Amino acid sequence: MPPTDTVLAVRCHGPGDVRAEPVPTRAPGPGEVAVAPLAVGVCGTDSHIVGGSFPAAYPVVLGHEVCGRVTEVGPGVDRLAAGDLVTVEPHDYCTTCVYCRLGQEHLCDTKRGYGVRLDGGMTGRMVLPARIAYRLPPGTPPWIGALTEPLACCVHGMDQLDPRSGLPVLIYGAGPAGAMMVALARSRGLAPIVVLDPRPDRRDLALRMGADAALDPGEPGSAEAARAHTGGLGFPYVVDAVGSARILESALEMASRGGRVLVFGVARPQDEARIRPNEIFARELTIVGAVINPYTHHRAVGLLPTLGLDRLRPAFYGVDEVTSALRAQGDGEADKVFIAPYGEEAARGGG
Repeated sequence: MPPTDTVLAVRCHGPGDVRAEPVPTRAPGPGEVAVAPLAVGVCGTDSHIVGGSFPAAYPVVLGHEVCGRVTEVGPGVDRLAAGDLVTVEPHDYCTTCVYCRLGQEHLCDTKRGYGVRLDGGMTGRMVLPARIAYRLPPGTPPWIGALTEPLACCVHGMDQLDPRSGLPVLIYGAGPAGAMMVALARSRGLAPIVVLDPRPDRRDLALRMGADAALDPGEPGSAEAARAHTGGLGFPYVVDAVGSARILESALEMASRGGRVLVFGVARPQDEARIRPNEIFARELTIVGAVINPYTHHRAVGLLPTLGLDRLRPAFYGVDEVTSALRAQGDGEADKVFIAPYGEEAARGGG
């Protein structure tokens, strides 16, 4: 494809200014591939970028949860070929800072994310390094393939939580990431799995994904009902899959002695939680964070066929329907919303 060609893309020019417009494209260079995105997940991060509460390099093409078909390979690429269905690990690292040299690239001083600081996948054509494109198992529906990136983040979160099978876990929030946390907890043998979410549709999703109980935190006695699943001891593992100072405070209260609390959801930068240091000391609690997906994308690809992610109910929108897609994502009209640059049938794997 000549470099003067253009494709339609979802580009954010600044807070509140998101448009479907033509953007230039180019042929892949050495070590690169061109990908036709078939399904691109709409994430809360996308909404925050559009809303101005998440830093981005405007103008930027949105979309970091990408699955697509390789259409062209550049010189020197030998492990991928035109026609391969791939998922994208959407980050670029400097490789020279202290964190990169320590094998902690996700903590890189100058990392850049596709769809955040580099143009992402909500477009008809994406050119990217072949090293960040992972071939998917044959027969993978593209919309399932697009879940690899958030699943990889969940895998890293579970690594940080480091749970032991046969013990209970409490998960705050059953959005797409929380639902995948439920599936991972089930696969790791955690039991019982208890979820707290105020929305009935998300509590239903949590149960579909394998939760033993899904409770409304707004109901009187919900904390006691959740704790009852542990014999009143509290939870050795607690996950905040929402991102909230208030939920972190609650998570610490719900943790058992020796409990481990994972801060997984992205809270607003200005949020502050009130924590009593004596509680951390006396009950020997551990608080851990998890950011993006260091070296877990390959593992997430292997997990895709095992977790029953097709239990999620998707909705699909065209590139020119981005406003409706963002509204649907915010309103929770589906379990997971996708931009489908080549149509719903292609995103489902039928075209």
